[in-house]
Amino acid sequence: MENLLRPIYQERASRPDTLAVMIIERRNQTSSATDNFDAALLVIVNNAEDPVFVKHYEFNGKTASLHIISVKQLQEWILLGTNRRIIDWILNGKVLFDRNEFIVKLIEQLNTFPFSERKLKIGLEYGKLIRRYIEGKAFFEDGQLLDAYNSIVHALHHLARIEVIDKGFHPEVTVWNQVRHMEPQVYKLYKELIESNESLHKRLELLFLASDFLIHSKAEIGAAHILDVMDEKKTWQFAELLKHPDLKYFTADLGVIIEFLTEKDLVGVKEIETKGQKIFHRGYFIKKSVDSKS
Repeated sequence: MENLLRPIYQERASRPDTLAVMIIERRNQTSSATDNFDAALLVIVNNAEDPVFVKHYEFNGKTASLHIISVKQLQEWILLGTNRRIIDWILNGKVLFDRNEFIVKLIEQLNTFPFSERKLKIGLEYGKLIRRYIEGKAFFEDGQLLDAYNSIVHALHHLARIEVIDKGFHPEVTVWNQVRHMEPQVYKLYKELIESNESLHKRLELLFLASDFLIHSKAEIGAAHILDVMDEKKTWQFAELLKHPDLKYFTADLGVIIEFLTEKDLVGVKEIETKGQKIFHRGYFIKKSVDSKS
């Protein structure tokens, strides 16, 4: 495949804006890593009119895709985990061109995984975990067991990703394989949910109890990034938190996180007068500081 694709990637590599070219080849008959194409070419560029540009090719009965992405888009995917296979591509793909050791340095960065980045990623996963847990519990209480099952599976997945990140690793597509070795307790919960002979109602009931404990035990590390921001001043209104640049990725789940933290006594609520009688704005402040890691 590499030889067949050489004219395509050599032309891209010759451009001064190209930082790296990698090839990811299909490893199995069914390949989610390459969208079932025989190969995927990844071209990372310094600047691009479109942050993501994709072309599909067919030749001699083979198929290939070309993915041209800006370095800014790549960094965002890595930071937010919104394209999970990109980690697999970077770590397991074959390097065809590497200007100034861009890929070498990127892999070193991935392996180092600074705590500030881990804290942000854990916070994002924690928000998704809380939302899925609350949704699942609401479905369960309403008797919608299959929807509750779906939500708790997603919640456990976010919990698994938190465990992996907390250990200093980037979650891979096969995150449960990572968790099995890193955090057997969470892996056991997942196994019990999908393999237990108990009724679905009983499985969910037990799992919500166990998950509740685990979510609470992760509250401080899950909230560390947000509480670091809140430590900048005494009292915040919610709109102020939404506008803070360090919380720009939390917009969708910030409300549910803040409310959860008030319930767990990590964040306090202060009434702020409005023009309306007996109607107050809610001001939020830190009640309990979070120990920092380094």
